[in-house]
Amino acid sequence: MSRLSTLALIVANALIPIAILIFASGFFPYKPFLSGLAEYEALDYGSVPEAPFDKVIFMVVDALRSDFVYSNVSGFDFTQSLITNGAAVPFTAHATSPTITMPRVKAVTTGSIPSFLDVILNFAESDTTSSLASQDTWLAQMKAKKSGNMIMYGDDTWLKLFPGFFDRADGTSSFFVSDFTEVDNNVTRHIPDELKNNDWNTMIMHYLGLDHIGHKTGPRGPNMIPKQREMDGIVRQIFESMEAEKHLQSTLLVLCGDHGMNDAGNHGGSAPGETSPALVFISPKLKPISQGFEVPAPYQEDFQYYRVVEQSDVVPTLGALLGFPAPRNNLGAFIPDFLPLWNKSTDKVQILLRNARQIVTIITAAFPSFGGEGPSEHCATLGASIDELSCEWRSINKGLDGLNDGKQSEEWLVAITKWLKRAQELMSSTASNYDIPKLVAGQVASIFALALALFAASPMVLKSFGNSLPILVITLSYGIMMFASSYVEEEQHFWYWTTSAWLMLLLLKCNRKKTISSGFLAISTVVILIVTRIARRWNQTGQKFAGEPDIGRTFLSEHRNLLWTLVVSTYLWNLQSLASRGFPRFQKLVAVMFATGLASIAITFKLAFTNEDSPELLVGVAKMMADNEIGVSLVMRARTVFVSIAICLLYSLGTGLGQRGPRNNTMKTIHDLLTLFLITQSRATNIPLLLLFEIQSYLLNNLDLTLIEAATTSLLLQYMSFFAFGGSNAISSIDLSSAYNGVSGYNVVAVGILTFISNWCGPVFWASAINLILLRLRMRGEKRVLFQYIAVHTMFVACSLLFVMVACTMLRTHLFIWTVFSPKYLYSMAWSLGQHLLINIGLTSLLHWLGGKYMA
Repeated sequence: MSRLSTLALIVANALIPIAILIFASGFFPYKPFLSGLAEYEALDYGSVPEAPFDKVIFMVVDALRSDFVYSNVSGFDFTQSLITNGAAVPFTAHATSPTITMPRVKAVTTGSIPSFLDVILNFAESDTTSSLASQDTWLAQMKAKKSGNMIMYGDDTWLKLFPGFFDRADGTSSFFVSDFTEVDNNVTRHIPDELKNNDWNTMIMHYLGLDHIGHKTGPRGPNMIPKQREMDGIVRQIFESMEAEKHLQSTLLVLCGDHGMNDAGNHGGSAPGETSPALVFISPKLKPISQGFEVPAPYQEDFQYYRVVEQSDVVPTLGALLGFPAPRNNLGAFIPDFLPLWNKSTDKVQILLRNARQIVTIITAAFPSFGGEGPSEHCATLGASIDELSCEWRSINKGLDGLNDGKQSEEWLVAITKWLKRAQELMSSTASNYDIPKLVAGQVASIFALALALFAASPMVLKSFGNSLPILVITLSYGIMMFASSYVEEEQHFWYWTTSAWLMLLLLKCNRKKTISSGFLAISTVVILIVTRIARRWNQTGQKFAGEPDIGRTFLSEHRNLLWTLVVSTYLWNLQSLASRGFPRFQKLVAVMFATGLASIAITFKLAFTNEDSPELLVGVAKMMADNEIGVSLVMRARTVFVSIAICLLYSLGTGLGQRGPRNNTMKTIHDLLTLFLITQSRATNIPLLLLFEIQSYLLNNLDLTLIEAATTSLLLQYMSFFAFGGSNAISSIDLSSAYNGVSGYNVVAVGILTFISNWCGPVFWASAINLILLRLRMRGEKRVLFQYIAVHTMFVACSLLFVMVACTMLRTHLFIWTVFSPKYLYSMAWSLGQHLLINIGLTSLLHWLGGKYMA
């Protein structure tokens, strides 16, 4: 029976990644696209309208939220003056989720709706499979004109998306989020020379510093306004050259953001701030058609200033303004504000008609019956959206006859403009081309994994059903919760309340056991619950309250002396633990010296890192020490910390073999070294959380937990700590600040591991801490401790994964499928593959095996 259950557990965990990959391949397919470049088709309204511009400067300021340009607290003073005098036409460009760079760049160059799979590819910086080299884009159209070179400076996402496109380029990585200046200076230094050159027709600049500032200090950080003024200075430099240089007089400058940011400075989700970047068309040639706008604009809580357009609308608009047809996969609608640039009504008709006919080819590919015979009047009575749209299209075609009359032309232009927006909305909301058989196959694999996990866990569950009931209720409740978008967005509350309830129940159980003194239990009860309550308020997360005041980002930022007192206390706790147990073959004084040296290396790195990353947090002695730490790079400092921890780990493993027995402290030392590594990978404001968790761990280790209680506690504290550290189910909460510790360039494995560890610090800590309890149970004579522990976790993971898959399948046409449920599936992948398979099984198994070697 034991062999059979072991085999069942192995197969169950093997099926989990298989189920994930099968389901993902059906849920996140690459969308098919029409190949080849669009060409002008012959129409009955004369020659192709003459383009008012022959060059374009496309200036992307990463995370340029609309209010950064338009509000009364903006640093874009010169840009606002251009908006006032009519030389600039402002918009808010709606960016659909996911609001991260790669899919937004795809949207603004192809005019199409990118696949959500681009969320993953955006972080895989070496990926080239998402290239747009073979797709029709406005860059491909400009290149096909052969009227000049194409140049690009800034975010190297453009180089990956458009390999071989640019005649001159200088790319920078977007993931060094601690860099506020160099990534932008690397772009700006090229501008003076390029403005003098007359050999290009397209110049793309993608600035990253403002986005990095947002990630570090939020939209109201001290560096934000200076950065906005710097970007405004670039606009001034370009505009003045456009006025002065003859070869730039027909140049169009487009200033835009690829996405915005939320109140915490992050992006990736669907909050209003994240989906509302600024979009400004700038040229002296726009003055005749614009009377100017009110600037600063009145405050808008939803960040929707002036006219709101879709990001995809940029593509056909650039086509008409620069003289090329809309790309074949475009779903954007020409922005009608620019129609007055053409005097002839036939030119205006041509522009909108060509845009509409191009979109009709996409609609027909999705709905073959579109545009056939049928009514062209009373369209609203037809019911179905596609039938109504088809009826309106027939009416528009019918209205083409006799458009010589000016009034008729205006009415027809209004009608087709409305039709373009309706067509865009319909095609944008059409369900993705899900591969249903793969979705079903993934769920079937998950069902088998769950069944095998239940079979493996059943002996323990049936033996102590009363103790197992809480984890069964938690698992089922959590699964049901996956069908409600609001619960998914605010998942942290489920874990906060469930963890508090479980800890109270656990302490009541311990009181009945009478295995520890009532005084110690009373103190433990109070401390454990207080620590849990503090952790809940450490970082505001979720959607509704992200950016609201909390302990980590608000209170400690204002009380910096307290922050560094807590940070130093965390290091001291770790130091004393290492000094007392970590170097058993050395005399006490030598052990203290070794532990102090290790802690000193670690804390000086953190001070130097914070001085570069968030200098506003430093104060007093901490600032003085950081200012004196010069001459050694952060990469070298981080490597020194990692190597020192590794050396101490090897020493502990080596010396521990000679001191076997229950009193062997090797496993506690390994836990302390792992904790020091986690401290290194944490933001300064989150480091005290690990001190709180150490206190909880110490108290829980003395409560005489059973195996099922330990497994349940581990699961709850892992999830609770993830959210306490600031995690959520939104892509915007991913913290990249420590992803490059010790890494001098992009290495997908190293950066991936460091990113995971820095975002899952809490869960990794508790996996190691609970292992110490498991080892104690094993020493007490409990059988198959690790097996039963893994079986419980596998049961939960398989069940939760199945519910998420079912929710995504059933709600695939839901309004929030791409903003809520798809990100949740990505997080489920990370929890299942990263935390469950690698940490709860891989790391815990290794630590448990080592514990058996050293403590037996």
